[in-house]
Amino acid sequence: MRVGLYPGTFDPITLGHSDIIRRACSLVDKLVIGVAINRDKGPLFTLDERVAMIEAECVTLSQQTGCQIVAHPFENLLIHCAKDVGASLIVRGLRAVADFEYEYQMVGMNRAMDDSVETVFLMAEAEHQAIASKLVKEIARLGGDISNFVSPAVEQALKDRLA
Repeated sequence: MRVGLYPGTFDPITLGHSDIIRRACSLVDKLVIGVAINRDKGPLFTLDERVAMIEAECVTLSQQTGCQIVAHPFENLLIHCAKDVGASLIVRGLRAVADFEYEYQMVGMNRAMDDSVETVFLMAEAEHQAIASKLVKEIARLGGDISNFVSPAVEQALKDRLA
């Protein structure tokens, strides 16, 4: 079984994330969504809420693709998380050239620690390239329309949280 790991904070999960998840499912039999516990970022949603949103968003994707999708919280090094879940592949989404430089450095460091785990970059589809969770939260805070960036369930969760 080919296992992939798609890590992120997912605060909240966006349509861009869902696009990468859907496309990553064509590469693996099982996709672990690594939900980072990153206290420095001060997430809007708790870890449990983010995991629940991911699980809810991925039910249909899993059925459509035939790929097993599971959410897995982690707080250790990404390369250690990959080993913990049996992943031989790390999936990273790229939105813009600016993302590439950081990701390139990350791949080099991960390969220096364990060269048995490959990293694959997937470009977000054009309609999702500008979507960033941070910007979605800011637009929602200021009363803007976020329906083009997140699912209806995530949009409602944001509205409820910010009310």
